[in-house]
Amino acid sequence: MGETDLKQRLAAILAADVAGYSRLMATDDRATVAALDRARAVFKVQIESCQGRVIDMAGDSVLAVFETAAGAVNSALAIQEELGSAGADAPEDRRMRFRIGVHLGDVIEKTDGTVYGDGVNIAARLEGLAQPGGVTISESVYSAVRGKITAQFADQGEQQVKNIPHPVRAYCFVEGNADALVRTADPEPSPGVKPSIAVLPFDNLSNDREQEYFADGIADDLLTALSRYRWLMVAARNSSFSYKGKSTDIRQVGKDLGVRYVLEGSVRKSGNRVRVTVQLIDAESGNHVWAERFDRELADIFDVQDEITHTISGAIGPELSKAEQERARRKPVSSLDAWDLYQRGVWQFWRFSKESNLEAQRLFGQAIALDPRFSAAYSALAYSHYSCCAQGYVDPQQALLLARRNALAALAIDDKDVLAHGTLGRVHTNLGEHAAALAELEIAASLNPNSAHGQFGLATGLLFSGRPEQSIAGFEAAERLSPHDQQLWLCQCLHARALALLGRYEAAESLARASANHPTATHHAYATLASILGHMGHDPEASEALAKTLEIKPDYGEIFYRTVEGMESGVKEFYLQGLYKAGLPRTPTKAI
Repeated sequence: MGETDLKQRLAAILAADVAGYSRLMATDDRATVAALDRARAVFKVQIESCQGRVIDMAGDSVLAVFETAAGAVNSALAIQEELGSAGADAPEDRRMRFRIGVHLGDVIEKTDGTVYGDGVNIAARLEGLAQPGGVTISESVYSAVRGKITAQFADQGEQQVKNIPHPVRAYCFVEGNADALVRTADPEPSPGVKPSIAVLPFDNLSNDREQEYFADGIADDLLTALSRYRWLMVAARNSSFSYKGKSTDIRQVGKDLGVRYVLEGSVRKSGNRVRVTVQLIDAESGNHVWAERFDRELADIFDVQDEITHTISGAIGPELSKAEQERARRKPVSSLDAWDLYQRGVWQFWRFSKESNLEAQRLFGQAIALDPRFSAAYSALAYSHYSCCAQGYVDPQQALLLARRNALAALAIDDKDVLAHGTLGRVHTNLGEHAAALAELEIAASLNPNSAHGQFGLATGLLFSGRPEQSIAGFEAAERLSPHDQQLWLCQCLHARALALLGRYEAAESLARASANHPTATHHAYATLASILGHMGHDPEASEALAKTLEIKPDYGEIFYRTVEGMESGVKEFYLQGLYKAGLPRTPTKAI
């Protein structure tokens, strides 16, 4: 194809996709495909009626090109109105909602009508900023349609979006009064509300200039990896890399870039070994939050780079969360905002008691009341309800219902919320719906491969569905990614169960003992140890572990696993057989 076959021109681009499409497919794929076909028909009619042309309808997405910005916006609004009316009678969790982004910019058009370029890319990024059922447009579109259409759009400010070097100013459609605007799931948070971080270019302390690429590669990969944490704002590369080769004052960097934390590091090569040091610093105080050193053989520089990046990004998430929890706890109650309330709730949740869990739910509820579009608060509330079920604190069926309801609420706001997908998967697991469970848990793990929680959740789903051998890698990954995680004891507990199922009793016993020694471990850790020791024939120790289980939870009994846990029958029976050998009565004295 020659250059004469390509034409550069100005065009309005409409990009759309389905919010929560993977979840809808996992729940009912046939109904979802049928609904998608009906929606595509609406898109085609409305696009063509506004002098637009459909370019592509791959998967759940739609891409169209228009000669005018007004045509693209009018088409988008008409589509959302028609789809909203058509789906009004569907259950809340089964409604198919599209997000639509519109941009006016340069595109490259081929002779077959397909288009490429930044104009298309920016429209796709705007689509990601739109609310489910909403429309978000760029500043160029806003300027072009102002005064030409009656719809109101509210300014969302400048948004730093993926793979676009400059910020994009966005405007979202508001029905009625623009003052009633609620922000989309991923607005750029201010440093005073949600945590933000800058990754400075790593220093090359070697004489080898080749290590400059290695140092920059680690920093670049960390920028990408940290961007997967939905609750964390990451300063753009262009901003943070402007400090390359300069002596920096971290507190000044924090002020200049408007971030709360700064990550910096260095690379030193000696022979065939490389040492990478990294430190996370509170930019407000200048204090170190976390630091680590990595020594590796340079057999394959790209493998080393990947390993170090995954390890650092996996560790930073929990460390930042701990720092934010402590920061929220130090603030006076009168000055708490939604983020602070959420972090206080997280701190309460990780104490693993009935009272602290209920207090966490109260705090998450307050955060939601202050910010009804705070997806992380909904997903944390969902997980706390699930935990109440898993720990036997309340009526399990009611807890699962509330967990499911709040997880769906989180996904309606942000369909890439890892914890929400993971919690929905756990609910399916407890109901014995293993195919649906694994679909959700795989989504959670894929959204952020460096999240220990995502890896642990998928491993648990595999174990409970009768695949202990496949679960081992996930448990090991979670423990490696976050060795000081607040739920490490629970990961070790279930990892031990998987090993016992595979006949690896000594390794299982060691993990179960480590789990039971954790200060926040609940009765599950001791029950797991009792079951493993029972299978091993260590009767006195098994009886002692069971006695500790009953001391913590006197109403503990097999009824819990018969009605709630949702484990595959072989996994469940193996676990119970070990408990019977430890002395657990086959007929429970009190049902949960």
